[in-house]
Amino acid sequence: MSSQESRTHITENREKGIVVLAVAGRLDARTAAALEQRLIGMIDAGEKRFVIDCAKLDYVSSAGLRVLLIAVKRLASVSGIIALAALQEQIEYIIDIVGFDTIFQIHSTTDEALTALAVTTK
Repeated sequence: MSSQESRTHITENREKGIVVLAVAGRLDARTAAALEQRLIGMIDAGEKRFVIDCAKLDYVSSAGLRVLLIAVKRLASVSGIIALAALQEQIEYIIDIVGFDTIFQIHSTTDEALTALAVTTK
């Protein structure tokens, strides 16, 4: 496996009717397209509730932030919701600085995010 291929790993799980995408590694110009395709594909297929587990996300660039913004805008048009969970300190700083903390629900853990989304979408 090349170093580029190992830069980002996305795993998918479903809990409480919510899609959980765990993103590990780097979310940058080379890797953001994979997450964008996955998210938009699921939104277009009818999924409306997402948690992005960032516990193993080490880096996010403007390209990665753009993907998150596209997803939240697409979800808003279908009354969907996306939450970010388990942000590492440096990622949380970036999210705060660009104002995404006002766009996304932010939770300390994936379990907290799942509970919050389960309650807000009933």
